[in-house]
Parts: sequence; structure tokens; C-alpha cells
Amino acid sequence: MPALTWSIRALDRALDGERFYRELLADEPVAFWLDGSLTDRGGRRVSVLGTSAGADVVVRDVAEGDVFTELQDLLSARSVQLGEVPAVLRDVFSGGYVGYFGYELKALTGGAAAHEAPTPDALWIWANRFVVLDHEEDRTLLVAVHAPGDSTVDPWLDRAEAAAASWWMSWREAPPIAELDLEAHLEQDRATYLAGIDACMAALEAGETYEVCLTNRVRLPAIDDPFEFYLWQRQSNPAPYSAFLRYGELAVASSSPERFLTVDGDGWAECRPIKGTAPRVEDPAQDQLVAKALAEDEKTRAENLMIVDLIRNDLGRVSRPGTVQVPQLMAVESYQTVHQLVTTVRGRLRDGVDAVDAVRACFPPGSMTGAPKIRTMELLDELEWSARGVYSGALGYLTVDGRADLSVVIRTAVMTPGETVVGAGGAIVLDSDPIAEYDEMVLKATATIQGRV
Repeated sequence: MPALTWSIRALDRALDGERFYRELLADEPVAFWLDGSLTDRGGRRVSVLGTSAGADVVVRDVAEGDVFTELQDLLSARSVQLGEVPAVLRDVFSGGYVGYFGYELKALTGGAAAHEAPTPDALWIWANRFVVLDHEEDRTLLVAVHAPGDSTVDPWLDRAEAAAASWWMSWREAPPIAELDLEAHLEQDRATYLAGIDACMAALEAGETYEVCLTNRVRLPAIDDPFEFYLWQRQSNPAPYSAFLRYGELAVASSSPERFLTVDGDGWAECRPIKGTAPRVEDPAQDQLVAKALAEDEKTRAENLMIVDLIRNDLGRVSRPGTVQVPQLMAVESYQTVHQLVTTVRGRLRDGVDAVDAVRACFPPGSMTGAPKIRTMELLDELEWSARGVYSGALGYLTVDGRADLSVVIRTAVMTPGETVVGAGGAIVLDSDPIAEYDEMVLKATATIQGRV
């Protein structure tokens, strides 16, 4: 491959992403927006929007080979082409691949290919035209990765600078799809889902598993304008790992609050599983009581602890001995609409282990399977009727300098011309109340489509 280089222009404000998307990306065949700008808690330091000049996209189903290895090879080759990353990009986004690993890739990490998804099992866009909105430093970077002498670079950077001078942002009403009765559109109706919970309880009582994340899907009519839906979603339910990803007629709109995995420049890998959610209330005193009750709920703490042990084991497979640690255990984090019980698990990757190796070791996210992971996934294959697809996978970026930032794909709408699909579920343990678990599943689907929890 020929050598590549960066062209970078800097602006002295972290501008809103909508203006860049509309001016630069709306007409592109592929586009992405990893968006942490409207959350009321720290998540991503940056938001990144972009596309691939030349539509260089890795689209794979699990039957087509090992996409993890393919991405490792591609990132390694791109890194050689680019050489040393400019200092201004080292702590933000230096270019790389943006996209998702779908749940069915579990067939490459110890699970089985039980169901076939209608959407690609993996979709990764080579990001060679992108905008970095650095919220911490309050600046915007306009970046093109290109071969020397590429005549398309300056015109694109000029368009990006012009987009910075425009203004887009307005209040949006809820889309018509938000008025639908979601329970009437469940793939598994109330009786079927409750029967699935009973089967989980039987497996728990038999000692086959300790926790089962049983999920369902809501199948709704197609949405005319997926980007407008995403703008409403980010307005009504902002989250640290909000994202919009478009590939042709496939669009993914996510308001995920959960980090799957980050890998920093020093080789530290970090997971932040969420188990435990409670809605915020307007009265401050009552809101504090809700948070306290969440922190002390025995069932919720048991769910969280089991997933923490699973993730410690996953990270331990790729980390240096003695480096796996839990700096934050079951802390309540309060967002605009919910309180959540969040744990942080970290480990320093071994020599010769990269970010993709860490993803493989931890995939699929333990918070979306249950524990032990392999046997529990086998149970889920029997109880769930269809592929989870993008839902329950991981979405974010892998950079040319070895870093990664990926969310767990929850609170996400997957949109095609034929339908809109939303996955939702919950962790089943021995002391679960089946009716409460069903209601929680419906509540999570409601948060994605109707913008409230």
C-alpha cells in the first residue's frame, strides 16, 4: 500500500455535530457519528463524525471468516502506511475503523451460530474523512487521511470549515412511531416471554447458570428519516455513548449509557458494566432515596457482582498477571433520566496483545449474556427466536495507534426500509420476579422508542 498522511485544521470551539453531519455527511453512502456531546456525565472525551472517501467498508457475516483477525491485519497495515500519529490526535481519535461487532460474532468467541441476522454481523468503516469535537479542550479538528497529492483533500476541508459557520439545532417532536403500543409489537408476547423466564429459573435451580440475560425484540414499522429519529433520540434520552451509524439503507441509532471496552495508549483495558437501573424523580429528596435503594438492592447487587466476576475472568485472559483490578465497585451514577449501578474493571494488556485481542476475549459483553458465559449463551440460543443482530454487540472505534472505545449496544433502534427493530431484556436470577422482569424489558424498549424510562 502507498504511504498515507494526515491533513488537519483546528477550530477554537467544540461545535455541535448536527451541522457537520448535514453539510458533510448526509449525502455520503456511509457515515457515522459517535456522539457524547449532550450527556450530563462524562463519557467520551470526544465526539467523532465522518465517512470513508472511497466507501472503504468491511462488511462481514460470521460465515465469511474471522473479522477480528481481518481488522487486526487492516489496522496493522494502515499503521505502517501512516507512521507516527500527530500529537494533536494522540489522545482523541487518530483515524481507524468505526463500526460494530454484532452479537452473532459470538460464534468466533466460544458461542454457536444459532440464528442468522438480516443485518451484517460486522460493519466497519475506514474513517479517512472525519471531524473530532473535543469537549474537554473545547476545540474542533477537521481531519483527512490521504495519499500525498490527493486533490480531493483541500476541497473537503474547505467544506468542513464552511459547515462550521452554519447552525443546525431545533427542538423535535416525538416521531409517530413513539405513539405505538410497543407490547403489541413484541416478537415474543407476554406469555411467551414469561415462559422463557420460567425456563431460565429452571436452569438456575438446576445449577446450569447463575444469571441469564434473556432478551426480546420489538418489531415496528420502518422510519422514513432515521437521522431525524436519532436527533430526537439524543434530545430525549442523551447518553455518553450515543451513536448514529449509516451504511446504505441500514441505520443504527443508539443511546447507550454503557461502556463495553476501552483501550488507552498505555495498554490499559477497561470495562464498565451496568447492572441496575432506576428512573430519576423530580423531587430531590425522593430522588436520593431512589438512588440509595438501588445501591442497596440485594438482587441488583448480586446481578452486578456476577457480571464483574465474569469480566475479571475475560480481561484476565489478555492482561498481565496481577494487573486486573476493580477501582469502582457498584457505584451509583446519575444521568438525566436514570440512576445506574456501575462497576469499573481494568487490566493492563500483556505484551503482544492488542485492542482487537481484548475485544475478542471479552465478546460478547457479559452484561448481555449472563454467567457462566458459554453455557448461558447456549440456553439463550434455545429460548430466543431470532438473531440479536447489532443489539447486544459492541459499537465504536478502533484506531491506527492501538486504542479502542466501544459501547454495549443497548437502547438502540436498528432501521432498514422494511422495519425498525429494538432489542430489550433483563438479567434473570434465582430471586427474580417474572412479572417485574417482563415489565423491565418493556420499559427498556420504551426508553429507546419513546424517550422515557
